[in-house]
Amino acid sequence: MDLRIRRATTTDAAGLAELARLTFPLACPPNSAPEDIQDFIATQLSSERFADYLADHGRVLVVAEDDAGLCGYTMLVRGEPADPDVAAAITVRPTIELSKVYVLAGSHGRGVSAPLIAATLDAARSTDSAGIWLGVNQLNGRALRFYEKNGFSVVGEKTFQLGENFESDFVMERSL
Repeated sequence: MDLRIRRATTTDAAGLAELARLTFPLACPPNSAPEDIQDFIATQLSSERFADYLADHGRVLVVAEDDAGLCGYTMLVRGEPADPDVAAAITVRPTIELSKVYVLAGSHGRGVSAPLIAATLDAARSTDSAGIWLGVNQLNGRALRFYEKNGFSVVGEKTFQLGENFESDFVMERSL
């Protein structure tokens, strides 16, 4: 596999939307309603939304691609967290959010995630942030193990709304 990791560009918007359509459901709790997942994808992970994210100087998107195309992506969001539970939980400032980390199911275990997260942490360091935080569903054991392996630890809890349901997330943080 010829894997390339790079910063996303505006020409990646459609590919990122397709990647998000395939990967977002993988992180949802088993009790998530399919229509809520599809609504979230349509409103938050569309090509238009990715074009907005890519144009936002407060965001950094990093992609992994192989010979078949995009196979993973991350998104960093600069600035203090707006969620009061997160703001109270994190301890390292200035901070940056690791908003999204997704890899195609077929690329799990193929060596995509480690270089993708390493490049993302490098990108976070380049913003002069001292710490990085993320929210992860408490039932997503695979993601929790991955983040712990990469130096994150649980520092609090928050909720994530998907449709009418409020999901319980851990807030995880690490120093950069």
